[in-house]
Amino acid sequence: MLLCMIFPRPPLSECFESLVSTARGDVKASLVVQGGTLVNVVSGELLPNMSVAVQGSRIAYVGRDVAHLIGPETVVIDAKGKYMAPGLLDGHAHIESTQLTVTEFARAVLPLGTTGGFFDPHEMANVFGLEGIKLMREEGLGTPLASYMQVASCVPAAGPAFETTGAAIEPADVAEAYRWGPDMIGLGEVMNFPGVVYGDAKMAALLKETLSAGRIADGHFTWPSSDWRLPVYAASGITGDHECVTPEDAIERIRLGMYAKLRRGSAWHDVANTIKAHTERGLDTRRMLLVTDDRSSESIRDEGHMNFVVRDAIRQGVKPIAAFQMATLNTAERFGVARDVGSIAPGSFADILLLDGHLADVNVSLTIAAGVVVAENGRMVVDLPAYEYPEKVRNSIRLTPDVDASAFEIAAPIAHGDALVRVIQVIENHVETPELKLRVPVADSRVVLSPDSGLCKIAVLERHKQTGNRSVGLVANIGFAKPAAIAMTVAHDSHNLLVIGNSDELMARAANEVIRMQGGASVVAEAETTSFPLRIAGLMSAEPFEIAAEQSASISRAIVSAGCTLNYAFMTLSLLALVVIPTLRLSDKGLVRISESGIEFVPLFCEE
Repeated sequence: MLLCMIFPRPPLSECFESLVSTARGDVKASLVVQGGTLVNVVSGELLPNMSVAVQGSRIAYVGRDVAHLIGPETVVIDAKGKYMAPGLLDGHAHIESTQLTVTEFARAVLPLGTTGGFFDPHEMANVFGLEGIKLMREEGLGTPLASYMQVASCVPAAGPAFETTGAAIEPADVAEAYRWGPDMIGLGEVMNFPGVVYGDAKMAALLKETLSAGRIADGHFTWPSSDWRLPVYAASGITGDHECVTPEDAIERIRLGMYAKLRRGSAWHDVANTIKAHTERGLDTRRMLLVTDDRSSESIRDEGHMNFVVRDAIRQGVKPIAAFQMATLNTAERFGVARDVGSIAPGSFADILLLDGHLADVNVSLTIAAGVVVAENGRMVVDLPAYEYPEKVRNSIRLTPDVDASAFEIAAPIAHGDALVRVIQVIENHVETPELKLRVPVADSRVVLSPDSGLCKIAVLERHKQTGNRSVGLVANIGFAKPAAIAMTVAHDSHNLLVIGNSDELMARAANEVIRMQGGASVVAEAETTSFPLRIAGLMSAEPFEIAAEQSASISRAIVSAGCTLNYAFMTLSLLALVVIPTLRLSDKGLVRISESGIEFVPLFCEE
């Protein structure tokens, strides 16, 4: 039977006396984990026959002899033949990208060994602003996770001139959020990197509020790593960046004193390349973190979470102890909370994993979070309190389900013939989208796509403020082999209604289905519709993890059935409206390009 528990994480200043009393033996430990091999990420050693004594939510004692700390009420766990490792930390993640609420995310990842993370809720913030961040923070504090939230820095991501969002985050909002508590750990990824480099006043104000509050700032820099502007970006006080896709990206950031975050999401497989900064170029891993960024409920179910990322890094040639450091101690040090999380040491929170088999397998058999056994053998053994979102969060799609096929027509500057157009190019397992220039047929002053062209239409319909904004473009490499369309309100970062397809009629059907569901994703073929409701802000499922993961998988199967074989295509497609990633993207206001000088609108049709 699942037990309802509370999971307090008090500051060390409130409980150090009880820890000292316990370590002395005056007070018996509440929990003892006995006789395992300690994965000491601080010293880089594997220490056999070690034990850990816990008082409440924190560790009181680490050593070989803890018999004097065991009393009649002490819970004793035999760790003989197992490894004892610190709970894994995700150094950069958007919980909304898992399609789960914070509570269901915790249920999904705690059995896999993730006991904490540093979460940037900028998806929710783009819909509901500071209020959305507060809701997610409150929910996170009710879970066993060491949940650290960041204030979204770029809402909108590129500014209101380029896209429409449901809210905005201003410098005063950032200052207010830091007053909520120390768990508001810093400023989320600063995606408006051109604004930082070229002195945008709002970006400067956001950074000033962050630095004045003694918080950290996270980065998102996608110009080449050799660019002269990376040192300029670093000079702003931004000290970590997950937009590393080459070994050079990681190397240049580390050389500038930044932390390089190596990403292994559902569709972003960057660790295999970026880790070569260590395995081939010899850089120390102490400034390298392993992160997920965007990982769907489906891939969490099928592959894992941070346990999978650590295992993957080990397979790329990283020594196991170093890989664990990159997902524990390094992460905690980067955010300035190594006193609390990231290692098994006296005074730290008791976030402890027991691992079976070889260390490199990262086979988690038991998870302790804040001194409580929360999961065993892949299943939760405690119940988590439900969290109810306000009604307005569950009804946030301000569109009516009357979208017509004509909404996706593309008017051409010529009546008949071929026209030269800019096309968004999708690359599997990569976030960048190069600009293609192709000729497309035109008839009766409209673009006409042939079935064998390999092109789809892409459209963004504004969903927040009833502006009526709508833009339509073209995208390559989706791979639909028959008439099909997908619509979704997961469309980073403004999360308007994104529609992609090779049939105007099916695009309209998919769009209307998502509107009727009040958010989510729908794949429509001629004879079948597959839907995934995401009622909470149009981003997160109201269902338990297991149901959400299967619904996510059903969307993946439907996409494959239509001919699109991109790895985790849903994740890849959801970024096609993220206008701060090179090179070509689409917002509700038009076609946007990242150029050498910054962000700019470009016309769909090119001059001959």
